[in-house]
Amino acid sequence: MLDQALTRLEEAARHLQLDGDVLEKLKYPRETTKTRLMIRMDDGSRKSFMAWRCRYDDTRGPTKGGIRFHPEATMDEVETLAFWMTFKCAVMNLPYGGGKGAVQVDPHTLSKAELERLSRAYMQAFSHIIGPDRDIPAPDVYTNSMIMGWMADEYASIVGRVSPAVITGKPIALGGSLGRDDATARGGFYLLRHLETELGLSRGATVAIQGFGNAGTHMARLLAGAGYRIVAVSDSRGGIHAPSGLDVERLIAAKRNGSLKTLAGAGIRTIEGEAITAVECDVLVPAALENLIHEGNAAAVRARVIVELANGPITPEADTILERKGVAVLPDILANAGGVTVSYFEWVQNRQGLYWTAEEIHSRLRAVMENEGRSVWDLARQRRIGVRTAAYVHALSRLAEAIEAHGTQQFFTS
Repeated sequence: MLDQALTRLEEAARHLQLDGDVLEKLKYPRETTKTRLMIRMDDGSRKSFMAWRCRYDDTRGPTKGGIRFHPEATMDEVETLAFWMTFKCAVMNLPYGGGKGAVQVDPHTLSKAELERLSRAYMQAFSHIIGPDRDIPAPDVYTNSMIMGWMADEYASIVGRVSPAVITGKPIALGGSLGRDDATARGGFYLLRHLETELGLSRGATVAIQGFGNAGTHMARLLAGAGYRIVAVSDSRGGIHAPSGLDVERLIAAKRNGSLKTLAGAGIRTIEGEAITAVECDVLVPAALENLIHEGNAAAVRARVIVELANGPITPEADTILERKGVAVLPDILANAGGVTVSYFEWVQNRQGLYWTAEEIHSRLRAVMENEGRSVWDLARQRRIGVRTAAYVHALSRLAEAIEAHGTQQFFTS
């Protein structure tokens, strides 16, 4: 995965005049730590779980990135996600570098007590790496505000003081920010609405959403509220397709009760696996895991626009195919950056002890998404390059400036 991700860096570098030191620094993670977490299970036995934390680059500030609990997590995945976070923060002009963490576990197999012990064990293992001025975690796949609250509490016990800025995505009662729950989807929504004219979209445009978790659910609600028509939705258990449109609240209720496919019937057919990528629609929203669209299925994509709410849902080979087809891709490091942007807002609020209303959060997020989205779009048009490449060029120019501003000594001391 990291080798694939680095092709984006190499492509962007071709459009800039860079010192060789810049690329050398960004090709490798600054530090990756792995350990095995040992916890006591409810039955009295002990069980261990592999865990990682990567700080990819801290040139622009403390590293920032989520912690995911997933049975298929790997070190390569963690380093790749940290690489993407480095560029995502630079695209949005946030004073952060990129980081990421993971535990190789299926959290659905743990009791609440076991999940809490695992969360606290993670913080105990990585507290020497994590800190409000060094490395700031957040929720990711299969983690949430409750888990972040446990980790923040454990960190406070370890350092002997309350330190809410150590983690973002916390419960509101522990210093979390309003507007955090739907931030990833809302950021993508603001970006899409801002570029509607350029993308040739209008009221009634049709949408297919792959992944109906937090981001996918909120995106469906926001788009439906703006007059878009949701025609297909899928998750890990399959999905449904209705050209005439689907009711979002019924979708959410079906998901909550077990399966989207329970809505199948007159005018609504079931779909399996990657079939949603071939649904005829104006906008396709990948909102789950990596590599959904690849060399084997990219030619079948029938959407005109893809909004990447997931990280890395399109492989480099698929990107080439989609570009030939004329599909406009709003890339992950821009389109799903609403989450880290509102995480930044939470960190700022924690540090100053002054909290903003939801309306203030939304207004600030919209301004950032529209400003950086417009910069990337204009850069793509001016240089006649894809929007993804333009986003990487936009980020890389900021990273290069920061690396050069540090001076040559950092290459010998970092």
